[in-house]
Amino acid sequence: MGLLDIFKTPRDIVKEEIVEIPWHVLGEMDQLDEIVEQSKTKPVAIFKHSTRCGISRGVLKLLEKNYQLTDDQLKLYYLDLLQNRDISNEIAARFKVPHESPQMIVIKNGIVVHTESHHGIDASHLEKFV
Repeated sequence: MGLLDIFKTPRDIVKEEIVEIPWHVLGEMDQLDEIVEQSKTKPVAIFKHSTRCGISRGVLKLLEKNYQLTDDQLKLYYLDLLQNRDISNEIAARFKVPHESPQMIVIKNGIVVHTESHHGIDASHLEKFV
């Protein structure tokens, strides 16, 4: 702790400890083909988030707080459901996963290997797919 650290607020200290999640925005339908291809070399996860849902917001905050993987280990996509319902519907149809919100879908070798929703979403669960 340096001399000037005594002037830091608790918020400043917490901000230094936060590691940013390497989100990739999923906003185009053709990205789903890219996701399938990417999943052949490393796992890919899609987090489906409803920006109007308090549960979804809480799950997102917990995920961001506890996520520890790098982009080299797992590629993590963020889908805003309200802006991209068509993409969410295509995910459900293509990967045969019923729509839920919030929802985490993990894809390896082009197929879904794991899905969770609501409070079942946990950053530590993603580590077992790396």
